[in-house]
Amino acid sequence: MKAIVVYPPTQSEKETHPRLVWEEVPDVAHGPDEVLVAVQATAVNRADLLQAAGGYPPPPGASDILGLEMAGKITAVGENVRGWQVGDRVAALLPGGGYAQYAAVPAGMLMRLPETWTYEQGAAIPEVWLTAYVNLFVEGNLQAGETVLIHAGASGVGTAAIQLARASGARPFVTAGSAEKLARCRALGAELAVNYKEKDWLPAVLEATNGEGVNLILDPVGANYFQRNLDALAWRGRLVCIGLLSGGQIGEVNMAAILRRRLKVIGSTLRTRPLAEKIQLTHDFNERFGSLWHTDELSPIIDISFPIARAQEAHAYVRQNRNVGKVILNEIA
Repeated sequence: MKAIVVYPPTQSEKETHPRLVWEEVPDVAHGPDEVLVAVQATAVNRADLLQAAGGYPPPPGASDILGLEMAGKITAVGENVRGWQVGDRVAALLPGGGYAQYAAVPAGMLMRLPETWTYEQGAAIPEVWLTAYVNLFVEGNLQAGETVLIHAGASGVGTAAIQLARASGARPFVTAGSAEKLARCRALGAELAVNYKEKDWLPAVLEATNGEGVNLILDPVGANYFQRNLDALAWRGRLVCIGLLSGGQIGEVNMAAILRRRLKVIGSTLRTRPLAEKIQLTHDFNERFGSLWHTDELSPIIDISFPIARAQEAHAYVRQNRNVGKVILNEIA
C-alpha cells in the first residue's frame, strides 16, 4: 500500500519543514477485534504538523504514519467483530495511520456515515468533534445556559465546539483572526465573536457577561493567554487547555484568582487516552449527538481539499492559519 512518509528538510534555505512523500510502505494487517478500512479521505490536524516536525511522537503501539482520523469503506472484518461488514461506509478516530491507503481500526471506534455524506465529510468528524465533545462536556462539564469562550473559533475544533455548545443550550463566544472567520463563526451560532488581532478580547468577554466572566474556556493557545483566561472566568469557572500554540512556559501568574474564585485549570489531550476510554467516548458522543448528523443542526465544516500526494501543501496551508474548518486529504485510492 501507499502512505505518506516523512523525510527531513533538504539543505535548501527555502525549505525548512519536513518533506511529505507519498510512496510504498508495508501493508497494514488487522487483528481479530479490528476491521480493515480502505481509506478514501483523511484530514490534517495540528498534531500532524507537530509529529512531522519531531515534536509529538505517536503513543506506544500506534502507527508512526501521520493521520488521526479517516473515512472509508470496510474491506475485511476481524473474527471477533460483530455489527459491521465488508462494504460499510465508516469514519474513525485513529492514534495514527490515517495518511495511508488502508487503516486497521478497532471496531469500537467506528462511526457509520450517513448515506448522503461524502467521505470528505466523514473524515472531517472524528478528531475535532470528539476533541470538542470531550473537552466541552466531559472535562469542562458545560451545562445548558452557561457561557463558553472558544479560542481559535474558526479552526476545526472551534467550528465543532460552537455547534455542540449551541446544540446543548450553551452560549458560545469565540476569538478568531479575520473578519471572514468571525462571520463564519457567527453563522454557526457564536453569540460573541472578537478579532484578537484588532482588539483585546478580555474586555469584550467581560462586557458580554455583565462583568461576571464565562463559565468555561476552551484554549489551544497556551502561555500567552493563560493569565487573561483566568481573568475572564466566572466564579467556579473552568479553563480547559487543549494546545500550546504560543508555548507552554508561563511567566508570572496571579494564582490568587484560582483560589479566590474556585477556578479549575484542566489539561487535556485525546490521542494518548487508553483505547477503552476512546471507545467509550465515541459511544457516548454518538448516543448524545449522533441523531443530529441527519439534521441541519450539526455539520462538518470543510475549508479545502488536497490530493494526498500534495500533503505538504496542505500542511503549509494549516501552518499559515488560512483554514476555516477542516483541511481534507483525498484521492487516496
